[in-house]
Order: sequence, then C-alpha cells, then structure tokens
Amino acid sequence: MEKIRMTIPLVEMDGDEMTHILWHIIKEKLILPFVDLKTEYYDLSLLNRNATEDRVTVEAGKAALKHGVAVKCATITPNKKRMEEYPQLTKMWPSPNATIRSIMGGTIFRTPISVDFVEPAVRSWQKPITIARHAFGDIYKASDFLTDEPGECELIFHGESGAEKRITVQKVKGKAVWMGQFNLDDSIRNFAKACFRYAVDTRQDLWFSAKDTISKIYDGHFRSVFEEEYEAYRQDFERLQIYYFYTLIDDAVARVMRSKGGFIWACKNYDGDVMSDMVSSAFSSIAMMTSVLVTPDGKYEFEAAHGTVTKHYYRYLRGEKTSTNPVATIFAWSGALRKRGELDGLTDLVSFANALERACRHTLNSGKMTGDLAAMAKEGMNVTVLNSEDFIEAISEKLKEDSESGFVL
Repeated sequence: MEKIRMTIPLVEMDGDEMTHILWHIIKEKLILPFVDLKTEYYDLSLLNRNATEDRVTVEAGKAALKHGVAVKCATITPNKKRMEEYPQLTKMWPSPNATIRSIMGGTIFRTPISVDFVEPAVRSWQKPITIARHAFGDIYKASDFLTDEPGECELIFHGESGAEKRITVQKVKGKAVWMGQFNLDDSIRNFAKACFRYAVDTRQDLWFSAKDTISKIYDGHFRSVFEEEYEAYRQDFERLQIYYFYTLIDDAVARVMRSKGGFIWACKNYDGDVMSDMVSSAFSSIAMMTSVLVTPDGKYEFEAAHGTVTKHYYRYLRGEKTSTNPVATIFAWSGALRKRGELDGLTDLVSFANALERACRHTLNSGKMTGDLAAMAKEGMNVTVLNSEDFIEAISEKLKEDSESGFVL
C-alpha cells in the first residue's frame, strides 16, 4: 500500500536506555512501513543534554509549542547514583519532563490501558481511573541545599514594589537539608480549568486531593482556586449528573481503593507522579499507562508514564533478549499520530493510529505478550511469553494483515 502522508511534522523527543532501544524498533517495525513519517527530531538522551548544557531540552519544548504535537521517549533524571554511573556529567541536570512542562504549561492526563485478560489488583475497580497531574512547579522546580552548622533559615520575598515578606523556616542546632518550592496562580488555575473541561468532555466525576490541613496556605490555595473555577462549570456538571469534590490526599487514597473507578483524580505534581504509577500497576502494569500533556491552547505532548527500564537495558547490553513491555510507548506514538491527523484533517493518519492500537490489543488478547502481563493473565488463558522484538513483530504482522484491506476508523 502507498504510505500515509503527513503535512506537518511531529516533534520527536528521543530518550535513554531500554526505552530508547524500543523507540527505534517501534518506528522501524510499526510506523515507517505504513507512514511517510515527518518529525522534527531532538535527542534528549542524558549525555546529549549534558553536551548541550540542556539547551536541547528547551529547544524541544519550544518546538512542541510551535508544531502543536510532540511524542517523547522516557529520559533519565540524574541523581547522585547516576552522577557516579555517568562520570562525564558536568552537573545534575533537572528533569527534562519538568523543563518541557514549564515551557508548555498544561495538565497531564494519565489513563491505564486496560485489557480483558487482566483483572485489576483492586477487586472493586471496574473502570479505568484517570490521573490528572498538575504539570508545573512544586518539588520539580524547587531549590534546595545542605548546611552543616547550627543556624537559622529564612524564606524572603522581595516584591517589585519594594514590599518584602519574610518568615523563619526553622532554627537548627546542627546539619540540615532545606528546600524552597513554589507554584504560580495562573498555572494552578489552568490546571483546574483543564480538569473541569476534561471531566465535562469525558463525562466523568472529578476528585481533587491535597493536604491543606498541614500545608494551610500552599495546598489551601490550590483548594480555593479549584472551588473558584468550579463555578464556571457547575451547570455543566449538574446537567451531566457528574460531580466534583475535594478531599485530603490520604482520604482520597482510601476512597479510591473502595471505588469502582471510572473517574478523574486530580493531583498536585508529585502526588500525580506517584499515584499514576500506583493506578497503572494495580490495573496491570506500569508499562500499560497512557500519558498526554494538554496545554490550555490545545498543544499536546504524548509519552509513556514509566521510566527508562534501566535493569532491562543492562541485560540488553550483555546481549540478553528482554521481555520489556513496549505498549505504553506504542500508544504514545499512536496518540501523537492520531492527534496530528485530527488537527491536520488527515483521516488516513487517524485510521492508522486506531489500527495500531487495535493490533496491540489483538496481539495481547490472542495470548502473545511480555512477561509482566503474562504473570497477571487470568487462569486458563493460553499465554505465549515473547521478548520485546518478537512481540513488536507480532503486532507488525497484524498491522500488515489489516493494511491489505485498508485501515478503517
């Protein structure tokens, strides 16, 4: 068949370790045979971010705003251990996701990719739970340092008007570690608006959780903003018979575990990071979770919700075949291609993206899967455990079969 043509490129953000290896196999086997792929490529591997002093990450974020749709591979955020592992690093570079999110703004929506043959670990869950993660600030943009003597730490704000606010953080008698974090009112409001809009669009209840009993001003402001912004959507919620409520993060966890699912759970930045991993793992696997960053003006960045799968990467370097689950990365590509097709009026590209996801599900439901899912399959299912390349090849064979009759929406 003739390859499907694109008119505007995707912004392609390559990454690190095992996900980087799978990234290129996915392109070679599942996309390039069917699509005349156009991308603006950025190498966000740790060593290239180091070589460019992280300029490449900023350029990638700006390109995503320019072109409107991006797809991103998982990347390394270095810590002390990674600095030892990569002695070439000149500094502990910040999270590329945080850098890109601070450029783009927006909200991250993460939803499990559920499959029929895996029952959620939480028996009451019947429908996927979507995590809406605030995509700016908090510990991801925090400043921190270590002190080794007695003293006093202050938090000071100097206003452009000349006004000044200061508070004492703490007096200490010895070694201590400190962190100052922030968020922006505009970002919090955009987060709230995005959550309410998404709830209305998908006709799902919206929960928001924070800890305003402890963080009375910081988390309390989040709660107040959500309550203010809800008023613009109250009539839509009432018309659709969906509801919004706020609760403490610890109470939310208890409620989620007793729920049937099928709602949106809005969380602050770090809470959303943790809870999306919990939800994805409980539904099936952390490699079975979609993630899309949506900006207020309709720009999109698609990625897998998981990390770079370091352990499998080192096995790969030893020449071993790994059974690494690539589904979330495949769905990042399908999501980006579908959105590019929708925005550009390319129905063939939308059809292909849908067909790619159907081929994934068909392959899984036929019993061909990676080891993480095989361990969770229902009793009695005939399962064949495949390594990553063979699993992707099985999906490719299904795509080729579908392509003979033409991809349909």
